[in-house]
Amino acid sequence: MILCSAGRVRQALERGLILLCLTRALGAQAAPAPADPIPPRDTLTITSRAIGEARRINVHVPSGYATSTARFPVLYMPDGGLDEDFPHVVNTVDSLIALGVIRPVIVVGIPNTERRRDLTGPTRVHSDSAIAPRVGGSDAFRRFIRDELMPVVQQRYRTTGERAIVGESLAGLFIVETFFLAPEMFDTYIALDPSLWWNRQALVNSAPELLKERNGQSTLFLATSDEKGIVKPTEQLVEALKANAPAGVHWSYEPMPAEGHGTIYHPAALKAFRALFKPAPKSP
Repeated sequence: MILCSAGRVRQALERGLILLCLTRALGAQAAPAPADPIPPRDTLTITSRAIGEARRINVHVPSGYATSTARFPVLYMPDGGLDEDFPHVVNTVDSLIALGVIRPVIVVGIPNTERRRDLTGPTRVHSDSAIAPRVGGSDAFRRFIRDELMPVVQQRYRTTGERAIVGESLAGLFIVETFFLAPEMFDTYIALDPSLWWNRQALVNSAPELLKERNGQSTLFLATSDEKGIVKPTEQLVEALKANAPAGVHWSYEPMPAEGHGTIYHPAALKAFRALFKPAPKSP
């Protein structure tokens, strides 16, 4: 048996995370990264009136949950299927918890049924409507999360009042839309390469007025890759935040031009989680 010090374990975990991000960022120039292992999870089914269908939910609790009495923040994520982003988000979160650089969180993954329907708002642009048989269902999807999913999670698991949400591309669009239209739903919003071009950037164009109406506290983390069609509207949103964000809105923007749309999730989520889920200071 080989025994490792805590310091060596920490270094090994850090190297593993860095190598994973580098391998995926290099894409075809690097050996294929191994698939993320499927994490342990509970699987729930909620019959939703808001969207008129049954939805499966994946819930991962932090190590030691069963033997503790502690309560934990909850990180929600669209694209939360086992063949979607749930495994790599959970494995990233668990690695960071093991390193002691973030506090333990519960991860709730929402697998897709009709992704483009659920994650988009209304649009008047024909090319937007053409991407799927049905679009524009974000309000119903938001009601499902707020009125049907969150109460179940709060009832079944030991949670604090702190809620966060993370997603990329159209999920990033949904997160920014929710940040503006239902700001009380989450404390922390993490939008990676958000598709803010939707409906001719209507959400970005209305941001100055929406920000002036804001009350309360919330945090928004934005990150973009090298996708010009995404970078430009995100930068316009950043300018609106600079000029109009009230004191209670905390935000940050991470341009990551070395990443592509297909590689940004891992390194950007790593940055966001480390910045936003820091452990509570230890008592002297």
